[in-house]
Amino acid sequence: MAPTPRTFSHIGLSVPDLEAAVKFYSEVLGFYVVMEPSETVEDDSAIGVMCTDVFGPGWGSLRIAHLSTADGIGIEIFEFPGNYAPEDKLEHKRHGTFHFAVQDPDVEGLLERIVAAGGRQRMPVREYFPGTKPYRMVYVEDPFGIVFELYSHSYELTYSAGAYA
Repeated sequence: MAPTPRTFSHIGLSVPDLEAAVKFYSEVLGFYVVMEPSETVEDDSAIGVMCTDVFGPGWGSLRIAHLSTADGIGIEIFEFPGNYAPEDKLEHKRHGTFHFAVQDPDVEGLLERIVAAGGRQRMPVREYFPGTKPYRMVYVEDPFGIVFELYSHSYELTYSAGAYA
């Protein structure tokens, strides 16, 4: 029996300034703030024990906030003591997650707001099927160097046409 596709719950982002990240993701991308920035410490509380399970003993403390997209996908934002930027902001050859994507029919308008808020455009806006379908995309960075993609249309619509021409 084939497994049923699962829903996507959330993604975790590590940033150097939690308040600035919450401001960017809520004011520029419009994400809802579900839980304001707060501190979690290494202790015997449920969240303290969970973090020790993940990070190992001696992690100390962290700051965290929770946001949500319009369709209920969580954006969990962490600020860790001693955080640092990666040497290569787009480590696309390293195994693991290297980007996420946000959908907005006004890719160009959202792109302008991201750049105005201190983000960066990594490439020109491109069309997947020039002249036949209006599916557009662009890679950007938030003000902290986190790479993500803007899509004009849903993932299913964009890729349902099959192989790239």
